[in-house]
Amino acid sequence: MTQHVHPVRMYVTIFAILVVLTFTTVVVAEIELGEWNVLVALTIAVIKALLVIWFFMHVKESSRLTKVFVMAGFFWMAILFFFVFSDYVSRGWSTLGKWWS
Repeated sequence: MTQHVHPVRMYVTIFAILVVLTFTTVVVAEIELGEWNVLVALTIAVIKALLVIWFFMHVKESSRLTKVFVMAGFFWMAILFFFVFSDYVSRGWSTLGKWWS
């Protein structure tokens, strides 16, 4: 296995992007977007996760097999999100109050 030398500038740039995305998450959480708040927050979180996996975990220089397993993990996460959101959309929220009170 060969060692890849990465410039510090790349790590600082990715770190700065992650910090900006974190502040963006905080700002967006304060804005009332209705049902879109969760979707926007999860989108930003997935982008941050991809940056960490791609650069800090060095998947960028990894073998194809590693990339396949990373993509399989994201595919599995997408399946789980699909089922959670389909359950969320299909519920009658007006009847949920009976269960909680």
